[in-house]
Amino acid sequence: MALIVQKFGGSSVRDAERMQNVARIVTAEHDKGNDVIVVVSAQGDTTDELIEKAREINPDPSQRDMDFLLTTGEQISAALLTMLIKKMGYRVTPLTGWQAGFLTDSNHSRARIRRINTERLENEISKQNIVVVTGFQGINRYDDITTLGRGGSDTSAVAIAAALHADKCQIFTDVDGVYTADPRVVKTAKKLDAITYDEMLELASLGAQVLHNRSVEMAKKYNVRLEVLSSLENKPGTIVKEVVKVEKMLIKGVARDDNIARISLVGVPDEPGFAFKVFSLLASLKINVDIILQSIGRDGSKDITFTVAQDDGKRAVDALNEMQESIKFTKIAWDENVSKVSVVGAGMESNPGVAAKMFEALSEANINIHMISTSEIKISVLIDKEFSKSAMNAIHDAFDI
Repeated sequence: MALIVQKFGGSSVRDAERMQNVARIVTAEHDKGNDVIVVVSAQGDTTDELIEKAREINPDPSQRDMDFLLTTGEQISAALLTMLIKKMGYRVTPLTGWQAGFLTDSNHSRARIRRINTERLENEISKQNIVVVTGFQGINRYDDITTLGRGGSDTSAVAIAAALHADKCQIFTDVDGVYTADPRVVKTAKKLDAITYDEMLELASLGAQVLHNRSVEMAKKYNVRLEVLSSLENKPGTIVKEVVKVEKMLIKGVARDDNIARISLVGVPDEPGFAFKVFSLLASLKINVDIILQSIGRDGSKDITFTVAQDDGKRAVDALNEMQESIKFTKIAWDENVSKVSVVGAGMESNPGVAAKMFEALSEANINIHMISTSEIKISVLIDKEFSKSAMNAIHDAFDI
């Protein structure tokens, strides 16, 4: 008997027909004699609709209140799926995140999991019950409801798999695996049979929406066997694991992230300590900074440009403006009309010329590069948002992935 954790996203449970399909997948796994824990997201666009309802009432609600509201979406999914599986004659127990033992920090809207008290989950499994858990949520030490941020249901599923040493964690989506690029944008994109944790983590962090980056990070840390597959088609998906091949593909994928804002501080004093003031301020606000570019000092000043998630852009600008006297910049500029396009592949570690080939592809497509960031297995560029799709296609074709 194996323990299988299955996670179903919003599109997989969006209506009664899709929900019935999920119930068939879950019960089929249970019929094999396996223990099954199911993690569900909110149906379809429910989360966006709840956010819109909140804004109609209060344009600037507290993050604690939003967590209280948004967790209702997953509870609806869990309740409906439970009713359906019970109707099919199976024993099933629905649990909220906190009933399932998720204890988090108090960083509302983007909480981190501290630990999982698995006693309730283990008790339900021991009775051979199917367990349906609301993803994306937990509770802090003050008994306040918290959420893990967008895509947090992936993280919930992997966390359960890690805590219970599950044999497999399956992430069901509306696509049949991980592709070399978004197939809706790049028609020649190919499905991968397997990908390494590191490559998947980079792709997830760079805008590929198949898996939440924190879930991949956790899967790598605890060696969780992860599989991405379709909830609509009965076919093999993509396995995410430590090592894929001895001979690595040069490039595994191309990703884009349109949720980017570029912030430029002009006229910062060219003296020690001012960059620290900027980035320590952003760190204190839990704002992640990605690409950073600092100009060569001139006339006693320098410019610092960096990128943050678009959702954090206004908060970052407001906080920096409040600290203008201390940081002493002369001007701040904020641009949301940018995108980050990236190539990822473990094979580029031992193959020179990847950057040149990527930049050549962009040059031939007449796309200007604003900023560049690199690591051992990825290269990212910041470009105008209007060119992000054409950039993905140009780069994908250049590497003939």
